[in-house]
Amino acid sequence: MPRENQRRTACLGALLACVTAFGGTLATPASAYGHTPVPPVSDFRGVNWADPRDNFADDEVVPSGLSTSDGYATTYAKSEAIIGGFAELGANTVRLPVNPSSVNGPFWKAYRGAIDAATDQGFKVILGYWEADDAKDGRIDDRADWNRMWARITSAYARDSKVYFEPMNEPFGYTSQEWRDIAARWVTGHRFVPRDRILIGGIKYSEDVKPVCADRRLDGTRLALHNYGFWHTDWTSYDQWKQDFKERIGGCASRTVLDEFGATMTSGLNYNGPVDGSHEIAYIQAATDTIRELGLGSVYWPGLRDGDTYSLTTLQGTGTDLTLKVNNQSGLDRLHWAWRQ
Repeated sequence: MPRENQRRTACLGALLACVTAFGGTLATPASAYGHTPVPPVSDFRGVNWADPRDNFADDEVVPSGLSTSDGYATTYAKSEAIIGGFAELGANTVRLPVNPSSVNGPFWKAYRGAIDAATDQGFKVILGYWEADDAKDGRIDDRADWNRMWARITSAYARDSKVYFEPMNEPFGYTSQEWRDIAARWVTGHRFVPRDRILIGGIKYSEDVKPVCADRRLDGTRLALHNYGFWHTDWTSYDQWKQDFKERIGGCASRTVLDEFGATMTSGLNYNGPVDGSHEIAYIQAATDTIRELGLGSVYWPGLRDGDTYSLTTLQGTGTDLTLKVNNQSGLDRLHWAWRQ
């Protein structure tokens, strides 16, 4: 690393150490590594774009509509169309999966076309690590491969202020202390990445951000929360769902991005209507009201995933001539409400 960059990295690390906890002011200079003024979490209005296999794969993870047989240009063109469809939904953020097979191998060159197509359209991109589909034990599969993957990703995108990094999706295989130790090591090992561009998942299934929020080693990072209606299919009370959401967040709303939440979008449910005993309607209404009330960031699961009944859209077309069809307008209406649109 040139001496000038070493000095910049050292200064950045010192400044980040001064960040206050629980959503305090982030004191990273705008000139550092292409950093721009810090957006509030409410500016994350997005969708997940997922592999049909739920992003759990031992080989390359490939979002619906893409292919490992495509090169960079074709991947970019397909992604440009799909991201354009997300923009028509009102989104400005997309969460994409990564794993070592995708990044450490030859697919990375092509896969960067999806990331670049999104940032070129002004989207924020959250890159999150998923474990493979063999163990699915909530633990990092191979620490050395994982480190190489993140080294390659951050080398490519640390200077791009639109790209965000989520070290692991749903670390349920670790105790709270184990996960926070891993996350803290990731943050200190990547001091050149501004902390506000790091999303640390809550404990277990990313379901509770309070322990992560309280860990001073993680001051200044964003927090990734997950919550799903299928966790409590007997809850048909709007108030019960809303209370549950708030309990998972505590006093950490200013740092929290709900980057996975969703419900069935292919069965004709009216999310604008009365609950009528539906746990999914109660859940979606409570979630979107909570997002709006607390000013949370939110990334719906999924905006697009082939074969997923939760998918907000269905992919149409062939080749690079692709469009998205909305599966449930009332579901999209609720997202617009959450996003203040």
